[in-house]
Amino acid sequence: MVKMTKAKKEKMDKLSTSDGIINALAIDQRGALKKMIKQLNIEPTGEMIEEFKKLVSQNLTPYTSAILLDPEYGLQAANTRDEQAGLLLAYEESGYDTTSPGRLPDLLNDWSVLRLKDEDADAIKFLLYYDVDEDAEINRLKHVFVERLGSECAAEEVPFYLELLSYDTQNNDTASREYAKMKPHKVIEMMKEFSKLQYRVDVLKVEVPVNMQFVEGYASQEAAYTKEEAKSYFKEQSLATDLPFIFLSAGVSTKMFQETLVLANEAKSTFNGVLCGRATWKDGVAAFIEEGEKGALDWLKSQGKENVETLDQVVKQTASPWYDKVEVIQK
Repeated sequence: MVKMTKAKKEKMDKLSTSDGIINALAIDQRGALKKMIKQLNIEPTGEMIEEFKKLVSQNLTPYTSAILLDPEYGLQAANTRDEQAGLLLAYEESGYDTTSPGRLPDLLNDWSVLRLKDEDADAIKFLLYYDVDEDAEINRLKHVFVERLGSECAAEEVPFYLELLSYDTQNNDTASREYAKMKPHKVIEMMKEFSKLQYRVDVLKVEVPVNMQFVEGYASQEAAYTKEEAKSYFKEQSLATDLPFIFLSAGVSTKMFQETLVLANEAKSTFNGVLCGRATWKDGVAAFIEEGEKGALDWLKSQGKENVETLDQVVKQTASPWYDKVEVIQK
């Protein structure tokens, strides 16, 4: 059982359904959202990004347990969320340092856990790129970095959600079949590392351990794993940590993400919900850019709402309560 203070537990409750399932919407994207807008031949502005986030928050949070936003463009959106929805705020700079090897992370200069907490954050989220087979010194720096974050969140008694994205130093094409074969090892081993007590992580936000595009029966090209092999990786992933963990959507289609959760459940994975981003709202970007607020609202109130509600039904049927993994203690 994972030990958690009463104050952290109360904040975790705000982010969850009454059954202890985390069904959260993620729109903390900054660089990725700008790139999506640029692909429509429009130069993104800060006002444009803030407005889209506000519309998403206002119209989709009535159907989710929480929303993840960034303090750079998302604070107005946080104020438009449904009153029952909890709030996670991102603490990392968008992207990673490209001037040195290792995809080293950095914090937002103008923010601290205390300041994010003062903005009504019920939890802090930090994104870390991690290759378990990276140079040991680079990974040591990342370990120290996460230890600092865990200590800061513990001091403020705010839940610490650590988002882990795997990569391979020798192969930048994470969509390739070659990487798909390596992915279970990368994802499962990094979960084991950051489940250690020294990091004080409360929830892991993680990738599924396989690339579903290469799973037999789901594959759009030559399969890299049979369905039974994929299920074995989901089970191994679940056994790799005692921490509550939730899945990120990684930009796959809504349908594929839902099928992924069903497969994880068939494998008896004890995942505790989702923090789903682009799979929910990405098609609304074009509606917003091409037709303005009205176009975005039309899309959000129809297709966007349907995406969230159908995902909610799948999550309720497949995820496990996180409080089964937590023991509340006095500070």
